[in-house]
Amino acid sequence: MPLATTRRAGLVDQVIEQMRSAITSGEWPVGQRIPPEPELVTALGVGRNTVREAVRALSHAGLLEVRQGDGTFVRATSEISGAVRRMCGTELKEVLQVRRTLEMEGARLAAKHRTDAELTRLTELLRKRDAAMEAEQWAEVIEHDTAFHVLLVQCSHNTLLAELYQGLTEAVKASVAASVDTTQPGQDQVSHTGLLHAVRDGDQEKAAIEAGGFFEELIEKFC
Repeated sequence: MPLATTRRAGLVDQVIEQMRSAITSGEWPVGQRIPPEPELVTALGVGRNTVREAVRALSHAGLLEVRQGDGTFVRATSEISGAVRRMCGTELKEVLQVRRTLEMEGARLAAKHRTDAELTRLTELLRKRDAAMEAEQWAEVIEHDTAFHVLLVQCSHNTLLAELYQGLTEAVKASVAASVDTTQPGQDQVSHTGLLHAVRDGDQEKAAIEAGGFFEELIEKFC
């Protein structure tokens, strides 16, 4: 079916959703070049800049790939599969190795310095992450898991370490997406319960070991 003409406010977001729908429905198959910009402008009833912003956003999400001089192609049908295609093998391994280094020290310090309020937030994020896993709501899993790891390092109360990790948030989220095994049920996914308990109990060494352990598991499984 042709793309519907967009007329309301929030044009870029609407165009993104219409283009995403064309991808997920199979109207634009993976590997196929999407219609050229002039055709999209006519089909969507919007300006060139709006189409370009939508294409840029979907490319950033990993669904589209812009090949200079050749056009724009469908790369994946979802952000999860896009992350897997964008980050795999050596690149994923390197990101996980850097995360392991930062998070082992972050977890160690968090076990010593976290506040009760921070522990409550960590516990709630992990509860939401695990509930989303059981329901196989993978986009929510990625959001909650990423937030859990970012907050964990913030609980170290080491400003430089927290800022370094915050600067890697995009890579962290992509690596989380790439290492979520959507073919496995929630109970078979990597658990963070031991890590949370170590932080709760103030056990610095165990917190570091727990943080390093699940990264070793991920590296072995996906890299």
